[in-house]
Amino acid sequence: MEDWRNGGFGLYLHWPFCQSKCPYCDFNSHVASAVDQKRWQAAYLAEIDRVGRETEGRVLNTVFFGGGTPSLMDPDVVHAILDRVRATWPTANDIEITLEANPGSVEAGRFRGYAQAGVNRVSMGVQALNDTDLRRLGRLHSVAEARAAFDIARATFDRVSFDLIYARQDQTLPQWEAELREALTMAVDHLSMYQLTVEDGTAFGDRLARGGLKGLPSDDLGADMYALTQEICEAHGMPAYEISNHARPGAESRHNRIYWQGGDYAGIGPGAHGRLTLDGTRWATVAPRAPGAWLHAAEAGHAELPREAVPAGEQADEYLIMGLRLVEGLDLHRLQALSPAPLNENGLRDMLDLKMVETDGQRLWATPQGRVVLNAVIAALAA
Repeated sequence: MEDWRNGGFGLYLHWPFCQSKCPYCDFNSHVASAVDQKRWQAAYLAEIDRVGRETEGRVLNTVFFGGGTPSLMDPDVVHAILDRVRATWPTANDIEITLEANPGSVEAGRFRGYAQAGVNRVSMGVQALNDTDLRRLGRLHSVAEARAAFDIARATFDRVSFDLIYARQDQTLPQWEAELREALTMAVDHLSMYQLTVEDGTAFGDRLARGGLKGLPSDDLGADMYALTQEICEAHGMPAYEISNHARPGAESRHNRIYWQGGDYAGIGPGAHGRLTLDGTRWATVAPRAPGAWLHAAEAGHAELPREAVPAGEQADEYLIMGLRLVEGLDLHRLQALSPAPLNENGLRDMLDLKMVETDGQRLWATPQGRVVLNAVIAALAA
């Protein structure tokens, strides 16, 4: 059995446009005054056809519309894309189709159309539950709008997730606790909580470099916020299943699990990455990043940069890095099948002695204290 089948097969579609650029965002997103949505629709359909010819007959487990702000897409465009997806691949009986959405009133007004198109899960970028911090984060919605949009989403879709950012400027541990408990009263089945990171090339990064962006929590306070998040969510019946993601049992993001479990996924849209196993070789794919360049390339019949083969050793490294993000960890026999010596034995002994990881001989997983410093744990384990 080809290794990717352990993780499944998904489709990621990147919509690169936003109403505004958030100051913390380093994703491939762009503000455009006007978008010819029918032209973009035709480009997506052409790329689906191209990738579909290479992966014919595969069962598609998930579809994910990411961005950017996919909730700015016309519902008719989403409908056309999903119709073509269903005509291209056999789909799992329980296929998960997720669309990322901002909780503004304009986007919420499209929710029914997305549901009619086949979207059955929405992931909402709420980010904060107080208006002061929403403004600091560059968000265009208010808390009241977020709550209203969330209520519409909950009444429209079977599954609803939303994101929050913590370790924000001047945020205290009691403030984060109160906000998290409030979020849990709203949550349906899934929450994603991300610690604010300041990336180079973002507005926040530039501000920090100039000596601005005051009041960021210390590393110790950030770690305390992370630990408190695990404790409160666990007690609420939404334990962590991955470093930043919490869900009721059975409500985990199936699409993201494809990434973490080393499955194959096709990436379509500006800057979209993919992993495709074809004729026994696993390929890393990436599309042109600039929206205009991608659009013209798609219209010309091939919106993808030259592929690179991923050797078995690199596949093992990817599985180690991604698999340890999951609370359940990774399959050691599968890891060894990818690479005969995938782990640094001295590093493994050290991590076991320090109780950063545990193993039962079949699986290897990071402990709660190991997940706090996971990058260091992975560095010690890598062969």
